Amino acid sequence: MSKEYPAVPLDAWVDPEAVFCALADPGHDVFWLDAGPTATAGWSFLGTGRRETHPDSVRAVALGGPTTDEGGGVPFRGGWVGWLSYEEAAARAGAPAAEHDPVVPQSAWLRAETFLAFDHASGRVWAVGEETDAASLAALARRAAAPHPVSPPLTAIEASARHLPEQYAGLVERCRDHIREGDAYQLCLTTRFTLDRPVDAVAAYRRLRAVTPSHHGGFIRVGGVALASASPEQFLEVGAGTVRTKPIKGTRPRGATPDEDAALAAELRANEKERAENVMIVDLMRNDLSRVCEPGSVGVDGLLEVESYPAVHQLVSTVSGRLLPGTTLGGLLDAAFPAGSMTGAPKLSAMTILHELERGPRGVFSGCFGWVGDDGALDLAMVIRSIVAHADGAYVGAGGGITWRSDPPAEVAEVGIKARAPLAAIGATLPPGW
Repeated sequence: MSKEYPAVPLDAWVDPEAVFCALADPGHDVFWLDAGPTATAGWSFLGTGRRETHPDSVRAVALGGPTTDEGGGVPFRGGWVGWLSYEEAAARAGAPAAEHDPVVPQSAWLRAETFLAFDHASGRVWAVGEETDAASLAALARRAAAPHPVSPPLTAIEASARHLPEQYAGLVERCRDHIREGDAYQLCLTTRFTLDRPVDAVAAYRRLRAVTPSHHGGFIRVGGVALASASPEQFLEVGAGTVRTKPIKGTRPRGATPDEDAALAAELRANEKERAENVMIVDLMRNDLSRVCEPGSVGVDGLLEVESYPAVHQLVSTVSGRLLPGTTLGGLLDAAFPAGSMTGAPKLSAMTILHELERGPRGVFSGCFGWVGDDGALDLAMVIRSIVAHADGAYVGAGGGITWRSDPPAEVAEVGIKARAPLAAIGATLPPGW
């Protein structure tokens, strides 16, 4: 096991965005796991790292996590930050998988040994790492000037879509056919929007977090490829031997007035189709976690709870269990990844059907990202509401869960709701009909 790095408190709060702008020079491998610009709870982690050339060493980490609050209770004290793609996980699960994007690595990890940890509840900051490196980072943080406001893109360009709206609606009907025939209960159908020009990923993330702040947002750049995410969905969290997952199924836009907003949230909470979709994924995640948890320990901690964000209301549930001794990250991922909220149920059948219907890679979208600690703790979010940027352009994935009671025009509209903000952040608009 790698050593645990000391965490030294700074004497005052510093603005994470200011430090990010100071660290995120072009060409640097950098990460910012971001609890949001107005966060009053949770943690953010920000730093640089060296690329991990042996990703199997991350999969081999024995899970558990600390049981004490040493180091000020900083939950991440050294390990890895990175992402995992959908196709690699689908193939490991035995499903057919599209050929992956050649310019975007399927998995990418940075070895994180020196970084800042921001506790938003207490308003305290720690520099984590060896003494000299942590002191240098702390000094940079204190010097970081307030960042200039980020300007909107000069021009808006229409993104290209993998599917036309009418094609996507037709795929929704084909999903319903499979459900009618008993091949699946629910299918998470996705599509992709692409911009074929270089983008400023740092500026795009700053725009995205300003418009759609989220408790599990983040920016990770490895080798010139960047993931910028405003994800509201925590996929897996491990601490003190317990694993939790918080699947999201069910989305509504925010209302223009308080009354309209409350009505939309109430309709989401009561909608039979959305409730059924959510419960099916809860059952799937209970099954997945039971493969690596102690018998009888898997339970539902929260069911069908509405969480509200600046752009949308979401229907969220929480499932947890006690991990079996000796469970590794690879074992947990093999049991639970890809996430059921991004596949459908039954999972293998759903992934097989979706491969046939979508006819293209999801890439990092539908995967996961976050941190994995040397001590076996972790916090991974779903790659949704996200931008994947590379040297020649960027893409945004979006989709929704399809059940027998899905309405194709409503499903098309939901995709547009989810994709609009990430596309706007890179200076792109949705094609007509979305």
